[in-house]
Amino acid sequence: MFAKDLSRRGSIRAIAGAALAVSSIGVAFGATTLTETGSSLLYPLFNLWVPAYTSQHSDVQINTAATGSGTGIAQSTQGIVQMGSSDAYLSGAQMKKHPNMLNIPVAISSQMVNYNVPGDNDKNLKLSGPVLAAIYSGKIRYWDNKKIEAMNAGVDLPHKAIVPLHRADGSGDTFLFTQFLHKSAGHSWTPGYGTTVSWPNVQGAIGATGNSGMVTALQNNPYAIAYIGVSYKDQTDKAGLGEAKLKNKSGNYVLPTTETVPAAAARMVPKTPKSERISLIFAPGKKSYPIINYEYVLVQANQSDADTAKKLKSFLTWAVSEDGGNSMQYLKPVNFMPLPAKARKLTMNQIDKIHG
Repeated sequence: MFAKDLSRRGSIRAIAGAALAVSSIGVAFGATTLTETGSSLLYPLFNLWVPAYTSQHSDVQINTAATGSGTGIAQSTQGIVQMGSSDAYLSGAQMKKHPNMLNIPVAISSQMVNYNVPGDNDKNLKLSGPVLAAIYSGKIRYWDNKKIEAMNAGVDLPHKAIVPLHRADGSGDTFLFTQFLHKSAGHSWTPGYGTTVSWPNVQGAIGATGNSGMVTALQNNPYAIAYIGVSYKDQTDKAGLGEAKLKNKSGNYVLPTTETVPAAAARMVPKTPKSERISLIFAPGKKSYPIINYEYVLVQANQSDADTAKKLKSFLTWAVSEDGGNSMQYLKPVNFMPLPAKARKLTMNQIDKIHG
């Protein structure tokens, strides 16, 4: 699912660009238009789905945009778009304000912590939530800090200032990362969690827009650290960036793999409520990777008309089906995991609520 598979494939950026170029081919005159915007983590998958689906359904055109989960949330709740993609589910307060919204998981993804430490990018440095919280709070300033060195015996860490990178836009990746810090570091992480947070004022910290912006900023800033969605692993690998092993709830250091992501999902998916609004972060289990999540498509249950509702339901049903968008043909290139059976059943119940 990861480096070996990706080395045999083109870059996700190239795939997405090609998908956008062909997504409108064969669309019938007067076709229904569905618009998706939001998560840059989910964006590469949408741009594999769209040409595949529309090539068989010329009566629908689907437009996509990577604007960040914050925009996906805002524009879907306001009815500007039919689909708001997000790595974050809507909060209780948001649901109270927008009771017509459905939080529909379409796959399971994960998030990497990447770094650019010349000479050590091939080491898979070990890091923990509390250490990351201290880095992003400015309490740990240098790579050769004793707490980092204690986790990485035998690694020659430089006395260089750490450059923390964070998302400048409203981001589901920020929601996931800060939730991991909140759950693993406790009260030592004071900003809390969300698609946007008040980042501590750390000297040298840099904000970047979108996952692609984070990759570029990390590549251009030696000694920086960043959180990046796993669908951009092809780009981080090609840029020669390091990927950290994260300390899980059982105290083991793990990478997101075809073993560790499903292990975490197996512990958390059974807890999914009917609304499917749940955090999968920091799952128990010796092999569990600590930052995994449902990728959500946020949809208003009551659509503008019956035709739009029908076309939307058809596309989402295909997207989550095992012989459709949830097949590894689409998920493998972006390092996603298909919905387990229980989650798929709950998701179908959600999709069935869409009406015109």
